[in-house]
Amino acid sequence: MKNLFLKVIPALVLLSLFAGCIQQVQTGNTSRTVQEELRLATTTSTCDTGLLDILNKKFEEMNNVKVLTICEGTGRAISRGELGEADVVMAHAVPLELKAVANGSLINRRYMMYNYFVIIGPESDPAGIKSAASAPDVFRRIAAKQSPFISRGDDSGANLMEKSIWETANITPSGTWYQSVDKGMEETINITDAKGGYTLSNKGTYLVMKDKTKLRVLFEGDRLYLFNPYHIMAVNPAKFPAVKYDLAMKYIDYIISPGTQDFIRNYGKDKYGEALFVPAADALEN
Repeated sequence: MKNLFLKVIPALVLLSLFAGCIQQVQTGNTSRTVQEELRLATTTSTCDTGLLDILNKKFEEMNNVKVLTICEGTGRAISRGELGEADVVMAHAVPLELKAVANGSLINRRYMMYNYFVIIGPESDPAGIKSAASAPDVFRRIAAKQSPFISRGDDSGANLMEKSIWETANITPSGTWYQSVDKGMEETINITDAKGGYTLSNKGTYLVMKDKTKLRVLFEGDRLYLFNPYHIMAVNPAKFPAVKYDLAMKYIDYIISPGTQDFIRNYGKDKYGEALFVPAADALEN
């Protein structure tokens, strides 16, 4: 019995040591695979166009982090930053951005790129907007004909711009011809196509969807009403101590760096014949 006891004890010791080694290896492997996460709240157009898929992947590889991208209308993305539910915000609604900066929620706002909104509709153009003099004139013609107009209705940058144009045109759109759908840009374009109507779209998303829709760009180039600047901002750690401010600033610096800006300058040219965005980190417009 004594001999059996002496044989069992060393075996148990060895088994315990072996289990400990396994646990240490597992713990070590786990610690090596855990990545720091950056929460990015952004507008749908940066996601729809595929731009962030490429930019974020490179940033992740360079810094061994994971970017958790939340794609929604700009108004909601900014609100998420104002609640401390993101670390960095990318948006294209200047009045809302400046309000969030003024209330101390967002800081270090930087100009990153721009493009333009376009007004799209059926090629037959029943409201005759092709010859319009301005975006408000386009909306007046659509309202006069009561042609179907599909609004995103989601407090996105496109929706805010649309509201501003209706206001300038002195029109409060209502009736069966005007439909607010509370959808992202891609879904809004699909609904507009199905109804043979008009809508306001950022040009980047439209170019990505051009071959999937019968809608065509019927009015563009009105810088006063259709200019569409994008900015990137960090969530203020003084207001929300839990945010990852240093990582957010590293991401902002990456977005406005010369290499990333050069990539933006050429993104889409090979596939769509023109770039989807114009880099603007060094531009004066802010």
